[in-house]
Amino acid sequence: MSNFSKYLSKNWLDDPKSNILSGLVVAFAMIPEAIAFSGIAGVDPKVGLFGAFCLSITIAIVGGRRGMITSATGSTALLMTGVVAAGDTPAQGLSYLIATGLLTGFFQILWGYLRLAYQMRFVPSGVLSGFVNALALLIFQAQFLQLGIGINEGKLLKDELGKYPTNDQIPLVWGLVILGLIIIYGFPKITKIVPSQLVAIILLTFISIFFKLEIPTVSNLGTLPDGFPSPFIPFGALENGKVPFNLSTLGIILPASLAISLVGLMETFLTQDILDDATDTSSDKNKEARGQGIANIVSSFFGGMAGCALVGQSVMNNENGGKSRLSTLTSGLSLLLMIILLKPWIGAIPMAALVSIMITISISTADLNGLKNIRKIPKSDTAVMIMTFAVTMLTKPHNLALGVVAGVALAAILFSRKVAKVITVLRTREQDKTIYKIKGQLFFVSKIYFLQGFNLHEHPKNIVIDMSLAHIWDQSGVVALEQIIRKFQNGGSKVEIVGLNKESLNLFERLGGMESGH
Repeated sequence: MSNFSKYLSKNWLDDPKSNILSGLVVAFAMIPEAIAFSGIAGVDPKVGLFGAFCLSITIAIVGGRRGMITSATGSTALLMTGVVAAGDTPAQGLSYLIATGLLTGFFQILWGYLRLAYQMRFVPSGVLSGFVNALALLIFQAQFLQLGIGINEGKLLKDELGKYPTNDQIPLVWGLVILGLIIIYGFPKITKIVPSQLVAIILLTFISIFFKLEIPTVSNLGTLPDGFPSPFIPFGALENGKVPFNLSTLGIILPASLAISLVGLMETFLTQDILDDATDTSSDKNKEARGQGIANIVSSFFGGMAGCALVGQSVMNNENGGKSRLSTLTSGLSLLLMIILLKPWIGAIPMAALVSIMITISISTADLNGLKNIRKIPKSDTAVMIMTFAVTMLTKPHNLALGVVAGVALAAILFSRKVAKVITVLRTREQDKTIYKIKGQLFFVSKIYFLQGFNLHEHPKNIVIDMSLAHIWDQSGVVALEQIIRKFQNGGSKVEIVGLNKESLNLFERLGGMESGH
């Protein structure tokens, strides 16, 4: 019982007032983003709002990090556009999205049990920089249609006419977006008690209603919630807006599910690191991975989007005193209550207000410090960042996960080349023998530099190869050493290997190496 009391005190009952108030503020900040990310994915606003509600409630109970906010996010929404577009109707597109979310959750639970978090520690900073820069640009590009950029009015479907501004509406939309940006960046200089994004939404909505501006609003995007979410099963007959439970469906949702599961966990772990550092505490990333998986399954089961941790809202929650699970729970509950009670007002929010918020999110997401200091950063890190960014942007649809894989692969190659050059071969003579002293790591990449250190055309009577300051890592290293021994012996020299450490000696003898004089 004492352990349970300790758990409640630490996770739920610590400073309840601050945590509840912080959760309320965070809920306001989650509404515009959940709606905006629904638009990016191509589904009704209620899908993002239900997702934000279900994710927050579930992660508050099963998550590995206290006070962290999980909701629909830009990184995951961008990866959903392909599966939504795979449906012949909006209903089928939603079913594909829900099925993708369910599979994403199962993958993340699997990654948690496979301790994927420990492997994430080896992701270089250049990859993270390229990842966030690509994500920032993709979020910014996703706002083009709402800014009237790239719209061909003649090709718009009937149900899309009200979603985007027409030619005569574009100047009004741009004006409101600029005003929103001024409010978002200027209001914090007056006070930070109320989130500036919320102030921008309220003022722009008031202007839109007062002046009866004919511009796209949230209600034009689709249906807003009427009540609490209900269970949603995505599998069934196509004529009912469902998708079949077969290999064909798996082929559509599998790539997206893998990408979302990995990208979502990467952003979640990054957020965890930020909060761990800010609070001088530690949290279990593998438990968080399993918790994110469970939350995404619950969210999908109730018709919501899959998501991950939100950096901005999580930092906001921590700064406002939301350090327990109660703040996360409060944010989720408050979110749904506000959606239901304020539905008419939410539907009247002009899309221009959400665009201004998404632009600020894209700017805050980008690694601006890294871009500003790019000349000071090692060229190898810059190359890794560019590779991650380029692969993400050039793939169709844009694939953040593939970009990360490409960046990690390039980083591994560049690192191997650096390590390869560390190995040195020093030749000395002592009376009637030649001594080769090896220093460094001998493996498949350093093999060539190792071989170049020997004079194979010289065949003294006795040769000693001193490996006391070296280590053999793989079969390539063993083969290289055997090659040197064989060539010297073929020339009439007596070769002696000394100084092999235990691991190198075992590997050398196990792979058929010649007996050493150890």
